[in-house]
Formats: sequence, C-alpha cells, structure tokens
Amino acid sequence: MRKPIIQFFVGVFLTALAMQPSFAAQIYKCKNPEGRLLYQKTPCAAKTEALSSFQTGKIPPSKAPETPAPLLLTQHGSGHYFVDGAINGKPLVFVIDTGASVVSLPRDEASAAGIVCKAKAVMDTANGRAEVCTAVIPELRFGHFLVKDAEGMIVPNLSQPLLGMNILRNFKIAQDQGEMRISEP
Repeated sequence: MRKPIIQFFVGVFLTALAMQPSFAAQIYKCKNPEGRLLYQKTPCAAKTEALSSFQTGKIPPSKAPETPAPLLLTQHGSGHYFVDGAINGKPLVFVIDTGASVVSLPRDEASAAGIVCKAKAVMDTANGRAEVCTAVIPELRFGHFLVKDAEGMIVPNLSQPLLGMNILRNFKIAQDQGEMRISEP
C-alpha cells in the first residue's frame, strides 16, 4: 500500500514540476574573444558575443547553425585573385596564393602594422633564396573572416602581401569560370 502512495506523490510532484515555467532556467550561449563557446546562466558579458539563449526544461526549436556566407572573389585580368584584408587593423590587399606555404608580408606593411621579427630564416621563394623573418600576426582579416595569432613571414623584397596555405587550408576553396568561393568547411 505504501509503495503506490509514494509513486503517486512522486508522479504528482514531477508533473507539477514539468508544468511550472518558473522552474525553467534561462541558458545563454556566448562566444568569448578567443572564439570559445560558453554556456552560462547569466547574460553574455560585454567582451563576449551573444549567440543565442533558450529555456531549460523545454525543447528548443531546431535551427541550423549560422555559418558566414561564402567569400566570392572575381579573377583579376592578371589571372590572380585579390581580397581586401587587414593585419592588426591596418588595411591591405592580399593576393590569394595557394603556392605560398605561409602568409607573407612586405617589410613596410609588417612594420606599419606593428608586426615584428621573431627569428631570421632563409627561404626558397619563387624569386630565389631570401632571408626572411618569422612572425606572429595577432589579428588577420580577409574578407569577413578573422584569424587570430596567424603564423607569418616578413619578406624584404616582396611587393604584395600573400595569403598563404597556412590560412587557406582551414577553408573550403572552389574555383570555377573566373570566380573563387572561400567558405568555412
């Protein structure tokens, strides 16, 4: 007799709990400046990006995750693809260079953006051997994409910044009839 009464009260309690919206908690999905996703009970802090929020205890509506639109580039008459970008907020124009292993910056562009030499190295380039400097680019933008702490090279006789494969390999690239599409994988 006792077991059915306990089951009855447990059932009533669980039913009441499920029906009470006041027991549901708000959960906020945030992204911190380093790009890490955070799930928390308080609204997103000023230095984080609010992505969504939902009530616990309810099934959130299914929604496809938002991905940035592909970056569409038109081939230049020279056969190259160019993209507007920036390093540490300093605007520049990159050549998309799938033959470059690493992002390569002319010395003047690197200096103007506050990029400093970490170590010297000798590198084989399309123009022969060159003495270069390794560097870290704290913030690299191309189109609407942002990459933090990108490896780079400062190349003394380079005339145009090159967006190399150390960045491009992280994206899906398709080229067709004079158009290049760069998107997240």
